[in-house]
Amino acid sequence: MENEKKGMFDWYFKSNLLIRILIGLVLGAIVGLVAGNSILWVRPLGDIFVRLLKMIVTPIILTTLVVGSASISPAELGKVGVKIVIYYLFTSAVAVAIGLLMGNVFRPGLGLDLGSIGEAAGKALEKPSLANTFLNIIPTNPFASLSGGDVLPIIFFAILFGLGISYLKISKDSRIREAGELLFKFFDGAAEAMYKIVGWVLQYAPIGVFALISVVFAQQGAKAIGPLWGVTLACFLGYILHLIVVYGGALSLYKLSFSTFLKGSKEAMITAFVTRSSGGTLPITMRNADENLGIAKNVYSFTLPLGATINMDGTAIYQGVCALFIGFAVGLPLNFSQQITVILTAVLASIGTAGVPGAGAIMLLLVLDSIGLPIEQGSPVAAAYAMILGIDAILDMGRTCLNVTGDMVGSAIVAKSENLLDLSKWGK
Repeated sequence: MENEKKGMFDWYFKSNLLIRILIGLVLGAIVGLVAGNSILWVRPLGDIFVRLLKMIVTPIILTTLVVGSASISPAELGKVGVKIVIYYLFTSAVAVAIGLLMGNVFRPGLGLDLGSIGEAAGKALEKPSLANTFLNIIPTNPFASLSGGDVLPIIFFAILFGLGISYLKISKDSRIREAGELLFKFFDGAAEAMYKIVGWVLQYAPIGVFALISVVFAQQGAKAIGPLWGVTLACFLGYILHLIVVYGGALSLYKLSFSTFLKGSKEAMITAFVTRSSGGTLPITMRNADENLGIAKNVYSFTLPLGATINMDGTAIYQGVCALFIGFAVGLPLNFSQQITVILTAVLASIGTAGVPGAGAIMLLLVLDSIGLPIEQGSPVAAAYAMILGIDAILDMGRTCLNVTGDMVGSAIVAKSENLLDLSKWGK
């Protein structure tokens, strides 16, 4: 058996990416503390990472949301479909609100004073009114929104365009049906190409995070450590609160035992926590739904794959906490209308971001853009984002577990409402 040739950089590219990013965070903090201002020469390496991130945002929004919304077939969107979509969107909105609540209670990032970093320091942000926030969701010129990177109008247009394609795909006219399939394949291919590009950009992330974090710690010192613990605590408390209050409450409303649910779904929950992949956990989620929870196949075969695509409650909590952390860290706390915008953006963006590697971190870019905190090279927002990215693997475990749990809860209560739940599995 011939030995495979090893590339010069196999030690880097074939090692775990999330571990490399975490190492970049730790090394950046240590080097920044030890070297002080003499390490500021690495700032351009961080700026490269920021520019790469900005490059992928708009095409990611457009392609993934068009594919995500076009995948929801109107023909299948009967009573079960309507109920599960309403459930997913409602719980996602509640989840972002819980994230914002945790962020407002713990105020992670307060006093960090990243506003002194970089060329964007002290920049006053325009804070739109609540009415304008809703009005501006509808673009007057979608192409101008795309070129200008206006997140909410792009999301709105992409969802409508995707739904239009889904109707073309089921047309009785073969010409229109073929056109719909062609459009879907085009955007699906473009989305897959973007996933590859995102993967390449993330390969550079450890270097970019190292550079950005070293600058933060060189200028801020050890006081930058505390806020990261605050973010982690706020996120996980938010996950637990959502699990008990929202999911436990929903099950109780339909007279289903929360403890029986946890017992029946624990295998999928643990797998999601360890693998950090809703899609990868899907076969186990389906088996638990069938064998342990008694959900009819014609329900879970639709609701669970759909949930793995559009239901991201854990990610939504993460968005709320992290958006507030970044606002506090750069000295620009979010006002009420900005926090409403966070909810709107996170819920709408959840339709298409599940398939993206590092989905939560990419989704956070969209949220920050929508509230007037875009990531610019050399800016305090970029420095705060790098801090979040450094601990993203830890936060991702909890949020993926909650995402999968929410899919199973929704499937159970929809099945119960349609008398398609085997209640003997619930001790009844």
